[in-house]
Amino acid sequence: MKKRIHQIELFMKYPHEVQEELRNRLIHTAKKTEFGKKHNFEGIKSVEQFRNEVPVHTYEKLFPYIERRMKGEEKLLWPTEIKWFAKSSGTTNARSKFIPVSTEALEECHFKGGKDLISIYVNNYPDSRMFSGKGLGIGGSHQVNELDPTASSYYGDVSAVIMANLPMWAQIIRTPSLDVALMDNWEEKIEKLAQSTLHENVTSISGVPTWTILLIQRLMEIKGVDNILEVWPNLEVFFHGAVSFTPYRNLFKELIPSDQMNYVETYNASEGFFGIQDQKDSEELLLMLDYGIYYEFIPYEYMHEENPIAVGLEDVELGKIYAMLITTNAGLWRYSIGDTIKFTSLNPYRIKIAGRTKHFINAFGEELVVENAETAIAEACDKTGAMIDNFTAAPIHFTEKSEGGHEWIIEFKKKPESLDRFISILDETLRQVNSDYDAKRYKDMALKMPVVHCAETGTFYNWMKRRGKLGGQNKVPRLANNRQYIDDILELMGVQ
Repeated sequence: MKKRIHQIELFMKYPHEVQEELRNRLIHTAKKTEFGKKHNFEGIKSVEQFRNEVPVHTYEKLFPYIERRMKGEEKLLWPTEIKWFAKSSGTTNARSKFIPVSTEALEECHFKGGKDLISIYVNNYPDSRMFSGKGLGIGGSHQVNELDPTASSYYGDVSAVIMANLPMWAQIIRTPSLDVALMDNWEEKIEKLAQSTLHENVTSISGVPTWTILLIQRLMEIKGVDNILEVWPNLEVFFHGAVSFTPYRNLFKELIPSDQMNYVETYNASEGFFGIQDQKDSEELLLMLDYGIYYEFIPYEYMHEENPIAVGLEDVELGKIYAMLITTNAGLWRYSIGDTIKFTSLNPYRIKIAGRTKHFINAFGEELVVENAETAIAEACDKTGAMIDNFTAAPIHFTEKSEGGHEWIIEFKKKPESLDRFISILDETLRQVNSDYDAKRYKDMALKMPVVHCAETGTFYNWMKRRGKLGGQNKVPRLANNRQYIDDILELMGVQ
């Protein structure tokens, strides 16, 4: 672990050299693939040539190659055999995505990210007793890919793909057993997770906040206790990712009432492992530069163009929002993953996640991103004593009878002392963190005060279940620029 910390310090010191060497290696490795031949990989000698020869790709553009690989064809996007595909919920469109996971991506990216997470944690907390017990992993499921039985390929949530391929030493120190961890039915799975970990000495948890909360609450219910430390007294760290932790922080403090409890954020997805919270006193994420991923960034103002301008690490600016492009050791070439980030430090490169490229509200020129929404929700919760489970928001469009605005559905774990005050603080904070929103709110000229609906407990769970979207990789869309999601939830709630 100490040796690896030195290697991390090396790419922090020489980020551009590490990334350039990596880009050249990826191009050289894939030059004889169908994609490499089509895009003249043999002739690419510079980053400018790379950007000229290889256009920006969405999932839809790469899908014909991926589909052919899933049916058994080889050497299309990447030269080595690919037997695993990470099934993503496809939150930016209705269709599931199947992301290729090569052996190199498993070893050099996903596994390496997991090991680095532990290395960085132990480096920050040298007195950790994490290894005196077991790590609880709350992951997804996987199944045999049936597109072509002769292809012997498999798919599942990325967490399940990782679990199914872990080495034996890693299986020994984790819980629950794989047959429980990889179950498909999430309602049955939560119950089995609770029953099988009830008497384990769990010292760490890795998972998505929402599913972790459900499991903790079920365990507390079974044992009849007030907090999870009465079940797992040696619990010391929660490694979390996938959604912002900010709205859940107060609820976790209530479920795990200990000043010694640590929380470490990660930024990983089906496409790769990108960032780790490497400082105890900061929520910024260190961008991991030696995982077989070459990074580029599209400035916010260009992200919706057909072939947008992209810049490398050397040209990014502090505080500016970018859409992230990746080129990976699984054959994703200049691939837009749909996330937006902003840089909080340029030496070393640290980031914060801003949201999704398609999860925003801009019906009136307010350019509201997920980061704004989560900051405002957290502030309103903090000042009114509220705790939330989930939320979503969408625009209210102008009509002859109504003004424009934003409509929110919020499921509270603990309702605010005053809903009116909650709404007021939500609005005030949005105005503070987003000048475009503030301008549109001026004297209610373009945007009226937000409308907030309090959802009953289980509303979002039932909505996700109805859509067939239960699972670790499926997340409630925080913001949408149309009313597709919110109208569906309002109908479920019986709101006209």
